[in-house]
Amino acid sequence: MAELENPPTRAAALIRTVIFYIGASGLILVMLVETLAVIGRHIAWPFLGAIEIIQAAILVSACAAMVLATVSGVHATVHLLTDHLSGAWKSALQRLAALFSALFFIGLACGATCLANEFWNAQEETELLHISFRPLRVLTAVAVASVVFVFARQLVMRSRKSPQSSQ
Repeated sequence: MAELENPPTRAAALIRTVIFYIGASGLILVMLVETLAVIGRHIAWPFLGAIEIIQAAILVSACAAMVLATVSGVHATVHLLTDHLSGAWKSALQRLAALFSALFFIGLACGATCLANEFWNAQEETELLHISFRPLRVLTAVAVASVVFVFARQLVMRSRKSPQSSQ
């Protein structure tokens, strides 16, 4: 995958850095809230709503990680079969994998968008802290749509650079 990409531009590097720090800030928030919750339990002063904050922060971190892994091309992959194939077959399977990945995430994006639309006026919120689900649903839909865009871009880039297109 890395051999198909051009060196990242300054803007792309900035976007990756911003996504990284968004995800990292979510994990730092989880760590701080959980630390306070544990200390609070031991001194008989519980941190009410800690779980709600942690769940929202983990969603932010997971969305950032999903987008960053896709943009960076570092998803876990198995090369047992593709390492033994010729360039044309390997390229064709990589394009097929990008296509199926894009289709899978299109389904997830449609589902996330439909849920956000259906429950937009439901005023869903957490029980204790009343954290609204709206921005969390929007974040999920945007993150999954971003992954679709990245896989579609990879598919187009691989199709342009395929060995068959140079014949």
